[in-house]
Amino acid sequence: MRRRYSKDPSIDKSLRHSVKDGVAYSVMAGGGESYFSAFALFLKATTEQIALLASLPPLLGSFAQLVSAWLGHRTGRRKAIMLAGALLQAISWFPLALLPLLFPDDAVSLMITCVVIYFAGANLAAPQWCSLMGDLVPERRRGRYFAFRTRLASITAFTALVAGGVILHYFTESDYTLAGFILIFILAAVARLISAYHLARMQDIPGHVAALEIPLGGEWWQRIRHSQFARFSMFYGAMQFAVAIASPFFSVYLLRDLHFSYLQFMACTASTVLMQFLTLNAWGRISDIFGNRLILVVTGFCIPALPGLWLISADFWYLLVVQALGGLLWAGFSLSAGNFLYDLIPSNKRATYLAVHNVFVSIGVCIGAILGGVLGGLDILHSVVTRWQLDWPSVLYGVFIVSLLARLLVAVLFLPRLKEVRPVRTASIALIFRVVRFNPISGLIFDIVGSLRRYRKPRPGDL
Repeated sequence: MRRRYSKDPSIDKSLRHSVKDGVAYSVMAGGGESYFSAFALFLKATTEQIALLASLPPLLGSFAQLVSAWLGHRTGRRKAIMLAGALLQAISWFPLALLPLLFPDDAVSLMITCVVIYFAGANLAAPQWCSLMGDLVPERRRGRYFAFRTRLASITAFTALVAGGVILHYFTESDYTLAGFILIFILAAVARLISAYHLARMQDIPGHVAALEIPLGGEWWQRIRHSQFARFSMFYGAMQFAVAIASPFFSVYLLRDLHFSYLQFMACTASTVLMQFLTLNAWGRISDIFGNRLILVVTGFCIPALPGLWLISADFWYLLVVQALGGLLWAGFSLSAGNFLYDLIPSNKRATYLAVHNVFVSIGVCIGAILGGVLGGLDILHSVVTRWQLDWPSVLYGVFIVSLLARLLVAVLFLPRLKEVRPVRTASIALIFRVVRFNPISGLIFDIVGSLRRYRKPRPGDL
């Protein structure tokens, strides 16, 4: 039986195209973006260049959300802005795939430029896409629709991730690694073009365009800097800073220092993603019962241990288990953080607040990744390992220890001060997510699309 999303035929058709867009987008994210760092290492990128690859594109790309909101305010044409971002993202894949053939001497620097364009396209489209979907999907069907769409997108992204690893492994075994990268990147570009086609077929019904609802001046910042929103954004940005000290270099550790195959690298990433997929709903139920603060505190104090676990053994199967544990913790942390943030933001000013929050986080990631790159390239770290005769398979162990301490410091300073935003055990907000990109450490990266208020019947003893 054909699934029906809306009684209005034109809206139902648009929502079908959106599902196909999500599947195609996930092919790009899982099969292409997951291998950015692996491609950079294939191009002989240094630790410092890996740091720039992990830091500059998300930071510069995040400002495109503000540009999108400004364009939305100026033009009111959200579908055109959304398509421009999607096409920009698709086009960025073609020069990226051909860099080693056309510009072998400057391939790494130009790759970083292409990835900046890639992130800019994604962030340009995101606010308008969220706005359009909020108007297209009937609220009473919103939870079921996005649950189905996100589940399908997650399965597709996981499958594409595995397929990408298998392709690279096969071509590497035949000494044609570059051909393998070109193939998965061209497939990613085609997938995004297919995604853009389905976006173009969606109806842009009259609704609320994602725009700058408030001026981003000094007066506005003075007004909110002591708010819960500002404190939470600083906490989340600080935690992402601490995580980014180590996270960009996990790929370097696996591929360069431990000499893992692309198949083993894929498996480590896939174990994180699979565990997220299996536990996300359970975390959601726990959040509804006990609130978001409890999950943030528990996972926030456990996450610092993850880089410490990397130090215990370099065995592939052991690291697979550690990555699965990371997927469990990051699923809870990301979901509760998204819920917490959504409860803090005024609904009529969401586009601006989310854009500002994302800039905060991107700045934290940028500074953390650059710090990790500098630490990883310091001669003093090499000399310490040599002088103390440490049995480390990688000097990056020092970077992992710094990240562990920084994460723990952020947790100790911020988590005890967090206060639950909304009451629990009565009505709750069910957030609606979509898959936006991959991270080798935290797995699937979700974006908030909207919300759905869920109620349960009062129980005896409820106030």
